[in-house]
Amino acid sequence: MILFPAIDLYDGKAVRLYQGDYAQMTVYSEDPVSVARDFLDCGADHIHLVDLAGARDGGTPNLDTVCRIKAATGAFCEIGGGIRSMDVIDRYAAAGLDRIILGTAAVTDPDFLAAAVDRCGEKIAVGVDIKDGCVAVKGWTESSGLEAFAFCERMQTLGVRTLICTDISRDGAMRGTNLPLYQALSARFPMQIVASGGVSTLADVERLAAMGLYGAIIGKAYYTGAIDLRRAVEVAS
Repeated sequence: MILFPAIDLYDGKAVRLYQGDYAQMTVYSEDPVSVARDFLDCGADHIHLVDLAGARDGGTPNLDTVCRIKAATGAFCEIGGGIRSMDVIDRYAAAGLDRIILGTAAVTDPDFLAAAVDRCGEKIAVGVDIKDGCVAVKGWTESSGLEAFAFCERMQTLGVRTLICTDISRDGAMRGTNLPLYQALSARFPMQIVASGGVSTLADVERLAAMGLYGAIIGKAYYTGAIDLRRAVEVAS
């Protein structure tokens, strides 16, 4: 299983939100590039990046920081947050990003999603943010009303290869990850499923890896020291 330590970006800083709430933001580092370098020192070679300002407002407000992280590390970098146009996809592709994650746009604009997959293939992933069994959109601030598993089925039909699935209720709460959810997803969909939200102990990492999941994202647990990333990479592999 691949571990994706995460850097959430806002105003060029590494931050974390609690369950997507911009009013509950913690700044963990003024230098996200140094955070990314530490990931590599711990043995991780994949990085999950989120432009939180982009997720809320659209565009690529943290593109410069994203480019510096990619250039400084050479790691596999995936990026999400506010990707709602081919122009934004092209900017990230030109910057050398390895995977581009569509969230709200994958729900609200299926024609755009289909065009993006047709153009970029497996480089396009979809973020499935789940709250109360439905897909949430617009930085987790609204419910789409779409049942999560039905949406995943639609993504598979459209040719999406990778789903990044977040249980919003677990994100940043340090209560452990939703193992039954990821077991059900991996059993039902022959896609690359990435677990996100609540991965807070080495036991979480071990259990996700044991079920053969493609990947898992580690966020708050890294920043608080709850998970030793070097050990987690060893456990995952």
